Amino acid sequence: MNSNTAFRALRNIGVIAHVDAGKTTTTERILFYTGENHRIGEVHDGATTMDFDPQERARGITIHSAATTVHWQGTQINLIDTPGHIDFNIEVKRSLRVLDGAVVVFDGVAGVEPQTETNWRLADDYRVPRIAFVNKLDRTGADFGRVVATMRERLGARAVPVQWPIGMEGDFRGVVDLLTMQAMVWDRDDASASPRVADIPAELLDAARDARARLVEAIVERDDALLDAWLRGEQPSVDALRAGLRAATLASDLVPVLAGSAFRNRGVEPLLDAVVAYLPAPGEVPGAALTDGPLSALAFKLTADDHGAMVFIRIYSGTLKRGDTVWNASTGKSERVSRLYEIHADRRVERNQLVAGDIAGVVGLKDVLTGHTLASAKDAPVLESIAVPEAVIDVALEASRQDTTAALAKGLAVLVREDPSLRLRQDPESGQTLLSGMGELQLEVAVEKLRSRFGVDVAVGRPQVAYRETITAPAEVRHVHRKQSGGPGQFAELTLRVAPLPRGSGLRFESSVVGGAIPREFIPAVEAGIRKAAQSGPFAGYPLVDFEALLVDGSAHVRDSSALAFELAAANALREAVLNAQPVVLEPVMAVEVTTPAEALGDVIGDLLRRRGQVQGQDMRGTAVVVTAHVPLAQMFGYIGQLRALSAGRAQFTMQLDHYAEVPARVALAA
Repeated sequence: MNSNTAFRALRNIGVIAHVDAGKTTTTERILFYTGENHRIGEVHDGATTMDFDPQERARGITIHSAATTVHWQGTQINLIDTPGHIDFNIEVKRSLRVLDGAVVVFDGVAGVEPQTETNWRLADDYRVPRIAFVNKLDRTGADFGRVVATMRERLGARAVPVQWPIGMEGDFRGVVDLLTMQAMVWDRDDASASPRVADIPAELLDAARDARARLVEAIVERDDALLDAWLRGEQPSVDALRAGLRAATLASDLVPVLAGSAFRNRGVEPLLDAVVAYLPAPGEVPGAALTDGPLSALAFKLTADDHGAMVFIRIYSGTLKRGDTVWNASTGKSERVSRLYEIHADRRVERNQLVAGDIAGVVGLKDVLTGHTLASAKDAPVLESIAVPEAVIDVALEASRQDTTAALAKGLAVLVREDPSLRLRQDPESGQTLLSGMGELQLEVAVEKLRSRFGVDVAVGRPQVAYRETITAPAEVRHVHRKQSGGPGQFAELTLRVAPLPRGSGLRFESSVVGGAIPREFIPAVEAGIRKAAQSGPFAGYPLVDFEALLVDGSAHVRDSSALAFELAAANALREAVLNAQPVVLEPVMAVEVTTPAEALGDVIGDLLRRRGQVQGQDMRGTAVVVTAHVPLAQMFGYIGQLRALSAGRAQFTMQLDHYAEVPARVALAA
């Protein structure tokens, strides 16, 4: 049987959104309506199924992506609920990498928010088809049409409503299905109440007809057969329109938009119908085709608990059975699978076999990390990995008691293995252990895990900006490493050239040595020395980034040269070259979005400018003003307190890393 046919009744989807858009509430309703749960878990009660981690329930936010399996209308849906906070964006990245489709939840009042935009771009990068669910339409200030318009403007999305809301704000009570032109009305908020099918209210009939005409036009424009018939005056059938909309959605040409209020149990069943109708089965998305060949799978998440480490994988081809030995194509090592599990949030159901299209948990893999490829053959290709976001903030950690130092080291090793966006290093001057991450909240959560999971009471330093350093000009040095103290000595000579690269390039090493001037077996040692030295730059002690190191020439001694000698020579040559290459310090600059009452606008902008901010623009969102700006992270510590004081507690803000920029000379010493 062809794989594409075999998996028509399976959907691998994620639910993504900005924090507080109602994503987890929507997911909890999905669990209820599909029969997975018999009662609805509420975020405000700390009783959700998907947010089962104690910190998630205490904070009322999603921290970890959580997977579960549900069934709707004969289709199995593997569902991943992802965090909305920018500090935990790695969870969204690794989920989108392995999913076939996504439901993007929008706040009906706020519309497109910063993290929604970030997640949308990630979905674009991974070519993930989407449907949109405009939530919270019962809230004061909700405006379905405005949200759809901002999706088109800010996201560049070809958003097409397939529903039209009946009533708005406190009067929101149902939706019009624009394909069937029937109304679905919820007479009660009771989750067990099914919608009542009714005629479209007379006052909405013209608006619904206009919206349907635009929907039909958008669909037929992307289907030659439908377009020809439509131009001849024929009206496409509802089934033909659904098929055309599905094809356009899978190609990411259109984004169907639905309406609802998950908290009031309105619009969730039609959303599930849309997941089945418009999102792809495994193998239907270009570039993610399934094959019946040998095993090929991607590890996208790791967790560790009292039962041991579990690796979450997506099977792209072949089968995986309990007890199989697999080849890690990323490390060149073999691993043995001891158990396979279907995941239901914090519950596990053991499986004997996984097949192409499955997303599941594997126990027994020792050295697998996020982004590794698992295969059955040693010559298997390595799948596209998962990009890890930049760490922008550091905290110094030490065990409060000497006898828990080993437990601290063990706990940190587990956390960094689970979350690749956390970085661990030693400060070369103070010797302190530095934990780096994407934001203060992420680091707070990590420290709390050290206390709750590993029993380590941790002393935590004040958060510090994770600066970088780079070079702004090319430089070339010749360095000789020579050491003689009786017996065999150490000798290595090399010429190293460094040059700046564009921001975000990282470190690139190349060798142009010819004729065996440096034996080939010593070249990797040169690269290793450069990469080690780059962890702490010679100019200010920060990691060295965005440069190219070119090994130009060198020489070796037949007896005294070694890999160690060339590694040491390369590290010293890099330090010398960097100091000659006009080094500078880089700082993280954040994209900040402030939503403020109009009367506080002047004070808010003035405060951003005092923080070395550059205002990018401002826009109205309902009765509030949204200010966007680029502000150095160093100036944003404690900002929420000042913002509340300026706005009588009514303003709020979000921020995420936008880019790294050179620290101005007047503040470089403060860095």
